[in-house]
Amino acid sequence: MKDKEITSTEKRHRALQEKSSSREIASFLKAAAQAGESQSGRLIFSLDATMSRQPTWTRAMTIQSSMFDAVGKAGGLSVQLVFFRGFGECRASKWVINSAALRDLMLNIHCRGGYTQLVKVLDHAHRETTKANVSALVFIGDAIEESIDLLCQKAGELGLKGVRCFFFQEGHDVTAENGFREMARLTGGAYFRLGPDSAKELAELLGAVAIYARGGLKALSNSGSQKARLLLEQMKK
Repeated sequence: MKDKEITSTEKRHRALQEKSSSREIASFLKAAAQAGESQSGRLIFSLDATMSRQPTWTRAMTIQSSMFDAVGKAGGLSVQLVFFRGFGECRASKWVINSAALRDLMLNIHCRGGYTQLVKVLDHAHRETTKANVSALVFIGDAIEESIDLLCQKAGELGLKGVRCFFFQEGHDVTAENGFREMARLTGGAYFRLGPDSAKELAELLGAVAIYARGGLKALSNSGSQKARLLLEQMKK
């Protein structure tokens, strides 16, 4: 009888140990997940794929793909691809860590005629950051065919949420430049114009954006790169 009692006691003891161990493991996994989320950033990469960009699309693909190479080197980032084109088409990918997959996806996008849909991009970013913080939004385009006042209102709302927007303009459209500059200012972001040989420069600038998205202004300040300093100059205006 005594042996049976000891066996029964041991079983209860082991069950309690296993239950406690399960709780500890669950607690550890939860803490690790939270730590992982806090140490990584989320960045939305968006682009205009309307027909006005068709003449330079092949070159633009080379320039834009440098974004994903830069982000991949930075590491620690979740990236989402958003693009618009055609009649009301605006699509967003899933959030991924493997930025190379998004680069390959982007290379298969073809231009279609239609108006710009920046409002949809900004609204999408607002919804995403309401679910989980989005550190930064990058946009590459050449035109604005929407109400700049409305776009600035949307950008201002993103700025209040802490989402900095970085606009890279292809071409010399003055209306687009004014709009991009103002939206960048309202969000505490930055504006740059893309030149004919911008691939290397864009990669470096977007590498700096990725550093910011992952670690904030402090990480950007500590990076020491020339492009990081250039980015900081605009962000602190």
